[in-house]
Amino acid sequence: MKLQFEPIHPTADSSFTLLHYTQVQSAGLLWHYHPEYELVYIPQGSGRRHIGQHISRFEEGELVLIGPDLPHLTFSYGLPAGTPFEEIVVQLRSDFLGPEFWQHPELADIRHLLARSHEGLSFGGMTRAAAGDLLRELLNAPPFARLLLLLQVLQRLAQAAPTDYTPLHAGAGSQALSGKEQQRLSRVYQFVEQHYFRATLSVQQVAEVAHLSVPAFCRYFKKMTRLTLTEFLQEYRVGQACRSLIDEELSVTEVCYASGFNNLSHFNKTFRRYTGYSPTEYRRQRAAA
Repeated sequence: MKLQFEPIHPTADSSFTLLHYTQVQSAGLLWHYHPEYELVYIPQGSGRRHIGQHISRFEEGELVLIGPDLPHLTFSYGLPAGTPFEEIVVQLRSDFLGPEFWQHPELADIRHLLARSHEGLSFGGMTRAAAGDLLRELLNAPPFARLLLLLQVLQRLAQAAPTDYTPLHAGAGSQALSGKEQQRLSRVYQFVEQHYFRATLSVQQVAEVAHLSVPAFCRYFKKMTRLTLTEFLQEYRVGQACRSLIDEELSVTEVCYASGFNNLSHFNKTFRRYTGYSPTEYRRQRAAA
């Protein structure tokens, strides 16, 4: 199974990503990785857990923290459509509240938790019950309360008794990146986030941000993400378009150009290739959900 890079897009009105699935995901990435930390809670359903070098089964109530760039399999992989399944996912970058945020003394426990997550951590019943309730609240909380609840969740995980969590020792198969490479990728991601809407965004401009020549950058970026910059930009722009299509006040044409596409026909074809829907069909599906 090919390892794929997953570009992550924060939830609207939020500095981190919050996802809630109530059915088996039959499309999308399978074996993938990303630079964000990922917390997965599965209130309903069981299946195969494959994180880095760790392979086992998970049962209902699974709660696992996955560190950055640690490859993992989609948790509903292999489950038949219609199987009872629910999943709450939180994804956040290490600097989502600023590069120095975790260095504050009050956050020492969480800082140590995040450091341990590079091996993958599975939590036991007591922690699952407490953190699971908070994650449920997260789904319907307004932005400020949502952020406070997230910090409470992380603190609860950080304070789990040694007998109530298990290191999965999954890191041996991860794409562990040096601090220098993580910083370089972060600069590239940040530049794309700030300029993706510019249809004239060029490889040369992004290569300069990475302090590499164009040929060296193309080789480097392909090695790190398994994508060309063009493919990465298309995925990112489609992700932004998906968020914009929720706003009924914007026309599909407006979403097209606001997302960085300069041709409506190309936008429609690219959007369908990545989502399986036309922009109009996607909007209709979301409105009916």
